[in-house]
Amino acid sequence: MLGLYRLATLLAGPLVLWHLRRRRTRGKEDVARFAERVGTAGRPRPPGPLIWLHAASVGESLSVLPLVERLLATRRDLHVMVTTGTVTSARLMAERLPERAFHQYVPVDRVAWVDRFLDHWRPDLALWAESELWPNLVMRAAARGVPLVLVNGRMSDRSFRRWRLLPSDIRRILESFDLCLGQSPEDARRLSVLGAPATGCLGNLKYASPPLPVDAAECDLLWRVFAERPLWLAVSTHPGEEALIGRVHRDLSRLDSCLLTVIVPRHPSRGDDIEADLDDLGIGIARRSRGEVPDGATGVYLADTLGETGLFFRLCPIVLVGKSLIGRGGQNPLEPARFGCTVLHGPHMDNFAAVAQDLAAAQGSVLVNGEAELRAALEHLLRSPNEVARMGMAARQVAEGKAGVLDALMNRLQGYLDALPGDGGAGA
Repeated sequence: MLGLYRLATLLAGPLVLWHLRRRRTRGKEDVARFAERVGTAGRPRPPGPLIWLHAASVGESLSVLPLVERLLATRRDLHVMVTTGTVTSARLMAERLPERAFHQYVPVDRVAWVDRFLDHWRPDLALWAESELWPNLVMRAAARGVPLVLVNGRMSDRSFRRWRLLPSDIRRILESFDLCLGQSPEDARRLSVLGAPATGCLGNLKYASPPLPVDAAECDLLWRVFAERPLWLAVSTHPGEEALIGRVHRDLSRLDSCLLTVIVPRHPSRGDDIEADLDDLGIGIARRSRGEVPDGATGVYLADTLGETGLFFRLCPIVLVGKSLIGRGGQNPLEPARFGCTVLHGPHMDNFAAVAQDLAAAQGSVLVNGEAELRAALEHLLRSPNEVARMGMAARQVAEGKAGVLDALMNRLQGYLDALPGDGGAGA
C-alpha cells in the first residue's frame, strides 16, 4: 500500500496542486506563503544545528511551545523550525514563537515536494507531535539519517483499528522513528503493537502548557459589559454544535432572560454561518469581529476572533468544550481547567480520553450526553455558584498537577541534543 500511495501522490500532482489552489481561493491556504506547501522554503536556513518540530494544527502547535522554549535554552547556536498545515496555526505561531524559532508550512506529502523541503532545511533532529504521520515525509527524512522522535504521540481507537488493517505499512512508518513516546500508557501500547521499535510514556505534554494569554484591558472592559449577568461559554465549537447551543440558550433564557451565552468557534471564519444558524432561532447576537458589544437584547456573544480564547476563559466560570457533542475527538479540556473553569464536555472525547478521565475522577467536569443533558447541567450549575467554584478548583488542580512531564521529556531527549553538531555551547 505504501508503494501505491507513493505512486498515487506522484501521478496526482496536477490534481493536488489544483486542490491547493482551490483551498487558497477559500482562504484555507496562505496566499503569501503558498510556495511552502510545495516544499519551497520561505526563508534561508539559519546556521548551526536545526531542530524540526512538526505539529499538525492549532492545538498541537500550542502544546509544543513550552518544549520549543526549553530546547532553545539548551544552547545559543540552536534554532527550531515549527511546521504546521493550517493558516490559523501559522498566525498563532507568528505571534508566540520565541527568538531563534520560526514557522514554516509543512509540504504536502509528495516525494518531489518533500525532497525539496528536506534539501533546503537539512534538519539535524525531527520531533513529531501527536498523530499526524505523513508516510513520504517521515520515511524520506529517516532515509537521510535524520533522527526522528514522536513526542506526545496519540493513537485513537479509530486510527488503531484502521492501521491494524495495514500492519506492514504502519510498521514501516513507525520503524522510521528512533523513539515513540505516547501521551498515555495505552497510546504507547498501541504504538508498540503497531510496530514501533522503542516506545514509552512520560505523560501528556499538554499538561505542561501555560495558561492562554489574556489582554488585561479587554478583560476589565468586558467585566463591566457583562456586569452581573449569568454567563457560560462554549469553546472550539464545530459545525452543528452552535445550533444545538443556541437551542439550549433559548430554553434556558426562558428561565432567566439575563442569560448570556458566549461562543468561541474553533474556526472564526465560520462566523457568518453561525450567525445564520442563531438568527433562525430568533436569538439576539453580537459579533466581536465587528466590534459589537453585548447589550440587554444580546443573548449570544459570538467571539469570532483569533487568539482571544484565554480572555473568555478568564471571564466565564462554566465552559463547554466543543467537538465533543457533534463530531469526534473533542478539544483540549485542560485549557479552561487552567483558569479554574468548570468543564462540560460531550461523549466524543477520544483525542483527550485520559485527560477527561482525570478531570472526572477529580470531580472537575461534567459529561453531558446530548442537548437535554447539557440543558439540565447548565440549569443546575448556573444556580449553584459554590459548586461551580469547587469544581473549577478541582479542574485547575488536575491541570497543574502533571507539569513535570516537560522535565521528563527533556531528560529523555538529552542524548539526541548532545549529538547535535556544533560546539554544544552553553544555554541561552
